[in-house]
Amino acid sequence: MAATRKLQGEIDRCLKKVAEGVETFEDIWKKVHNATNSNQKEKYEADLKKEIKKLQRLRDQIKSWIASGEIKDKSQLLDNRRLIETQMERFKIVERETKTKAYSKEGLGAAQKTDPAQRKKDEARTWLTSSISSLQLQIDQYESEIESLLAAKKKRLDRDKQDRMDEFRAKLDRNKFHVMKLETVLRLLDNDGVEAEQVNKIKDDVEYYIESSQEPNFEENEFLYDDIIGLDDVELSGTGE
Repeated sequence: MAATRKLQGEIDRCLKKVAEGVETFEDIWKKVHNATNSNQKEKYEADLKKEIKKLQRLRDQIKSWIASGEIKDKSQLLDNRRLIETQMERFKIVERETKTKAYSKEGLGAAQKTDPAQRKKDEARTWLTSSISSLQLQIDQYESEIESLLAAKKKRLDRDKQDRMDEFRAKLDRNKFHVMKLETVLRLLDNDGVEAEQVNKIKDDVEYYIESSQEPNFEENEFLYDDIIGLDDVELSGTGE
């Protein structure tokens, strides 16, 4: 009993830190977007990064409690995990905006000196990395939804919950498939096994998948990766080297 109270106390303190952290994150987020000069913006972005790292550490702790059999009602933990993941997604947006602006301004002069082919390769690499991160965040969200359904079940899931579980698992598997494909493409790109132009051919379909795959009438392009010459050979050999 004492151990249970102690654990609950730890959870309560953690969730309080989450609430405070999210509030701080929100304040800094507003400052980032209201900054009047680049120096201010950079400072606030650095502060935002520190805050998201704190929230991520809290998320790791929450995930360990969710996986624990000691806690029966995990709804609060799951809600707070999703809350943190929402802030993580928002931070990714800030990061992408920063990288884009850095490239378009100070990077412009350097880009003019850089070999055009290398510049295209760098852009393709940045896009692939960003897309993989977005898919990973969705994977975290699907896993969270599945855990929530499992935590709520008693003896067995009713038909509606089972259908939702199957749907989330299917989406989870599909996202993992795309992450595997894009990571392989990234290795190919780094090893000059694929051209940036080939990567650009899949860009629209991948972005459409990331943005719309959760919509009820979404239809996926099953031939999305067919333009990546050599991708199947790499997967069969099990290496991107």
